[in-house]
Amino acid sequence: MAVALSYDPSDEYSAPEVVATGRGHIAEQLLKLALEYGVKIHEDADLAEILHALDIGDEIPVEAFVAVAEILRYIYESEGVQPPEIAANAE
Repeated sequence: MAVALSYDPSDEYSAPEVVATGRGHIAEQLLKLALEYGVKIHEDADLAEILHALDIGDEIPVEAFVAVAEILRYIYESEGVQPPEIAANAE
């Protein structure tokens, strides 16, 4: 199973949203594309189940906020970039 999210940190009122989901062959294709384009991949079966139940374009549910925020923080830190809320507060 695979789920792809999109997030626009410049929109302070939006949450990450589901842009693709898949199981089996579709999940394999999503992972292949992510690797080809250098998209970070995080494995969490429980979170994937929650997000896979959503429709494309749906924002993540409240119960997924903490888990997704931790993943986003990890991604920003691994790229040497401050997360948007920290950068905004530093100004």
